[in-house]
Amino acid sequence: MSVSPKLIAAISAAVGYYLQDEQKAPGAQQPQRRRAPPPEVVSSPFALAGRQAAMDIRWMWQMRVPR
Repeated sequence: MSVSPKLIAAISAAVGYYLQDEQKAPGAQQPQRRRAPPPEVVSSPFALAGRQAAMDIRWMWQMRVPR
């Protein structure tokens, strides 16, 4: 397969122009995206204690401790 020198020159020029354009305006082509703030976790100690108690009861039933 033979590639003509004109084609190689055209490709090289296109790549060169593209790189020059990127160097002139690096942020113009890539928009700045804002990150969403992380969700706030609001939990009370009473809710945590209740969940822990429920998990403990389930674990006891799974281990067949109360017979």
